[in-house]
Amino acid sequence: MTNIFKANDENILKAAEVILQGGLVAFPTETVYGLGANVYDSKAVVSIYEAKGRPSFNPLISHIAEIDFLKTYAAVDERVLSLAKHFWPGPLTFVLNRIEENPAIDLACAGLKTVTVRMPNHPVALELIKKSGVPIVAPSANKSQTISPTTALHVAESLGDKVDMILDGGKCKVGVESTIIDLTTRQVVLLRAGGIALEDLESFLGEKILISHGNPDLPSSPGQLLKHYAPTHEFRINATRRENGEFFIGFGDVEDCDLNLSSSGNLSEAAANLFAFMRIADADGRKIAMSPIPEKGLGLAINDRIRRAAYKKTRIMDN
Repeated sequence: MTNIFKANDENILKAAEVILQGGLVAFPTETVYGLGANVYDSKAVVSIYEAKGRPSFNPLISHIAEIDFLKTYAAVDERVLSLAKHFWPGPLTFVLNRIEENPAIDLACAGLKTVTVRMPNHPVALELIKKSGVPIVAPSANKSQTISPTTALHVAESLGDKVDMILDGGKCKVGVESTIIDLTTRQVVLLRAGGIALEDLESFLGEKILISHGNPDLPSSPGQLLKHYAPTHEFRINATRRENGEFFIGFGDVEDCDLNLSSSGNLSEAAANLFAFMRIADADGRKIAMSPIPEKGLGLAINDRIRRAAYKKTRIMDN
């Protein structure tokens, strides 16, 4: 692919120039590859929505490289700063009140009074942000409602020449998107399960966190659409065995599976393999089935992704 570049110092600098000129750059983070643009360049942000086919009412995450920058971008207090100092850089995203009515970031914020921001834990991402000198707004670098990319090749396969540069930094380590929490209210609210476990957040805060599934018709953060991360073929979850004509993705001590997210039952390994294995299964052409995943730790994030991937409008949801 001609638009894939090794993520060395020279190419990161070139990518920063593309960002500042209003272009789109796909880059690795610890979670998935992001499709980045200058948050202050509304035309560039429009290009993200167009490239992904993403609804413009779905807000985007701004990526920063220094905690001190938060104070110029959003309303912060001691709770926000303590969480940032403990979990950043890392797969934790904050929803915060905007400190000013800056029309330049209205599109990235989907017109909301809040801004969604995080600091990625990847040297390529951090260096790109620093060299660009602006926050980089970046959803996952794939077509909307399809499987998220964890390699540079995944980006190229999904978006092709709709992205100006793809920085190849290898496979993403975490493999599922960041956890998103709302810090605009007195009690912290989980908006999207992700790479930081709910239990770890509650342990640090010393309090329970509310869980919200949001309004899919008017999301307050990314990842709240009912159908998301979806393969093109029918996808059955919580499957205890393979049915005829299915590609079966197992977890734990499971026999007769085509791939196993983690034969040892390690949720971190399962999260890192999730999207790549879903892509392999989808390319196979058969219907897809996946073993049950424990609803704890990173399992919360994995189950969130696969439920959205398997969502059907006509499906009767379990009580």
